[in-house]
Amino acid sequence: MAQPPELNTTLSVSQITGHIQHRLEQDFSSVWVKGEISNLTRHSSGHWYFSLKDSGAQLGAVMFRRQNQAVRFEITHGMEITAHGRISVYPPQGRYQLIVDQMLPAGQGDLHLAFEALRKKLQTDGLFDPSRKLPLPSYPERIGIITSPTGAAIRDMINILSRRYPLAELQLLPVRVQGDGAAAEIAKAIEVFNDRHDCQVLIVGRGGGSLEDLWAFNEEIVVRAIADSNIPVISAVGHETDTTISDFVADHRAPTPSAAAELVVPDRLELETRLIELGNSLRKNILYRVKRYEDQLKAIQGSYALKRSVLMVDQMMQKLDQLQLHSLRATREKISLAQGKLAGLEQQVSALNPLSILARGYSVVTGADGGIIRSVNQIEIGDQVQVRLNDGDIEANIDKIHPLKK
Repeated sequence: MAQPPELNTTLSVSQITGHIQHRLEQDFSSVWVKGEISNLTRHSSGHWYFSLKDSGAQLGAVMFRRQNQAVRFEITHGMEITAHGRISVYPPQGRYQLIVDQMLPAGQGDLHLAFEALRKKLQTDGLFDPSRKLPLPSYPERIGIITSPTGAAIRDMINILSRRYPLAELQLLPVRVQGDGAAAEIAKAIEVFNDRHDCQVLIVGRGGGSLEDLWAFNEEIVVRAIADSNIPVISAVGHETDTTISDFVADHRAPTPSAAAELVVPDRLELETRLIELGNSLRKNILYRVKRYEDQLKAIQGSYALKRSVLMVDQMMQKLDQLQLHSLRATREKISLAQGKLAGLEQQVSALNPLSILARGYSVVTGADGGIIRSVNQIEIGDQVQVRLNDGDIEANIDKIHPLKK
């Protein structure tokens, strides 16, 4: 027999229900549940109350009005669906239930689960990183299109591209866009365009359809081909409300193929308007510059320099004459100074000239070898010498030598 509990350890019904509610909401905050609808009640408030059951169990569920307004199909008793939501507890009745926020038919629900699994995987691999995305060219010369050649999407894109920017050349690689083998064809077409290197941008897409119809653009082979493309890729799949994994990895996402055509090229009319505006601006700028130069030319024409040009020439000639006179005067002064210096040098040279000394009564005695005799010790009796005078030479023989007594 259990011991009576202490007063401070006893839980109330609300407390135990709150603990259970907290644990369930923590452990099952986001779950997908597949089951068959039963006991469906559409309340006047707009909320839906129903059960999901399978062969072994039943789970109460509620989908509030603000969520069920997004459901695009009619739910009925016995319909198998896949529902997303969180497990919670409804305290007044003490029962747990699924609070549904999204609902898909069972087949689409399976695809949606696969969609979310692949999306999370590729996101973890970094394929959705914004730094990987390439910018679109402003004025593409060639645009590669990968889509069905018979769908409405290609016709819409050709019409819009031809109207908006006829300068661009369109290159279509036709592929299947749904069914077996479609994903492989789309991925191969992306690789072909990258190998050819002749397009500046690619549009990959198709028109609207069900989730199954668009599934090729959720295949990993297509998504990785887009991620590996060295050419910017625009994903243009389905209608505006449709979303594929290709949209996440592409460099740019367009809500429709027609929107992709508008996104990839500029509008010819807008370019013409811009060119006209640039032409007008250029014309105004040129006229402004011409007017400014005209004003400058008129100012020069009215200047003192041009009006009195002859006077200025006369003044320059007069100045030239003055400079010439100064130059001649300076030249004469330099010549006179040079002549004075030359006369002084002549006097010095004349004073130092031995011949000038001879004129004053001196003579120069040289020996037989032509050397000057400066001492009696250089000669002997009988030697022949030559005496140089001012007006001639004398040859003599030495008979006597009289040294001076010191």
